[in-house]
Amino acid sequence: MKWRSLQEAGENTDLRPLREILAERQEAITKYVPVETQAIHAQAIAALKEKNIAANILSAGAKIPDFALEDQDGKLVPSGELLAKGKLVLHFFRGRWCPFCVAQLEAMNLVVAALAECGAALAAISPQTVKQSYFMRDQHHFRFPLLSDPGNGVARQFGLTYRVPDEQKSIYQRSFVNLPLVNGDDSWELPIPAAYIVGRDGVVLYASANEDYSARPEPQAILEFLSASN
Repeated sequence: MKWRSLQEAGENTDLRPLREILAERQEAITKYVPVETQAIHAQAIAALKEKNIAANILSAGAKIPDFALEDQDGKLVPSGELLAKGKLVLHFFRGRWCPFCVAQLEAMNLVVAALAECGAALAAISPQTVKQSYFMRDQHHFRFPLLSDPGNGVARQFGLTYRVPDEQKSIYQRSFVNLPLVNGDDSWELPIPAAYIVGRDGVVLYASANEDYSARPEPQAILEFLSASN
């Protein structure tokens, strides 16, 4: 189970703005996914927005919790090790099965060198297992660590977690999105997608999250923030 990009055979080089790529994937869903299924997804997003999760996440000025998570190769990566290199761009994503997550991380993969020029490293966190992260890195040729967050322990400290509602859970099960297998637990919990820029001292400089998983910040906006803050 995986999202297959058009560039699956090689490294992604789609240089369009991320919003155009996301819009294209949303258009495909609108065209091919049954209206009833789309309505259930829309209801799930609306329910999350009503809870206003994004307004209560760990925000600018707060210090991130210390953590140590395994990367796609099973290596334990402490947050202090990431921050020792300078600023840290941290993405929380749902998993390799999500086309919007894949699009975002592929777009970020194209700016890894530009991030380094701004003195920043990149890492991404999801609840998927190390094995799933290994498959994802291998498939998409990511040049940054994919960190596995068992049980969404770190995402919960950032205020990002929610439980997939039963109607949406049924859809995922029918479409072979087997979260208990992918995530290694039966909680059916996910993080809302979020992007952070963290200073070397562990203090959040920038935070962006959205209950709508089809909406993601542009890599260029992150680069511009980093350039302005240097």
